[in-house]
Amino acid sequence: MQLLGFMLAAVTVGAMITVQPPLNAIIARHVGSALAATSISILVAFFCSLLLLAVSGAGRVVPATLAAVPWWAYLGGVVGAVFVGSGVALAPVTGALVFFVCIVAGQLVGSTIIDHYGAFGLAVREISWSRLLGIVLVLAGAVLVSKG
Repeated sequence: MQLLGFMLAAVTVGAMITVQPPLNAIIARHVGSALAATSISILVAFFCSLLLLAVSGAGRVVPATLAAVPWWAYLGGVVGAVFVGSGVALAPVTGALVFFVCIVAGQLVGSTIIDHYGAFGLAVREISWSRLLGIVLVLAGAVLVSKG
């Protein structure tokens, strides 16, 4: 039952994320740049994260712990910037639904590969026919949604 709560939380976050590209597109229209809107959005997220960190008191963000992190783990920030920037640039063209169906399809492909190899320290969960069928159905859904 605990897993269900986490799943519902993930669905809620997923629903919240759908407003990010259109809101950032509004910023981009006002400032005249998708890159500027991306930077502004990430700056706001940074300050919100700092506030939550200060309030929670969690973590050991000191030079020694930051230096112990593998360099490539910081690429997660690059991925976040690419996601935000792509939402600013692509969602106004594709629409929110097509953008997110394609994002989800890409996430499913990527996460299936990560699970299959147990990348980044995750448990190995091998590719199965049912998982592949699920991915194919989502990809087909992306095509169908784009036609509608």
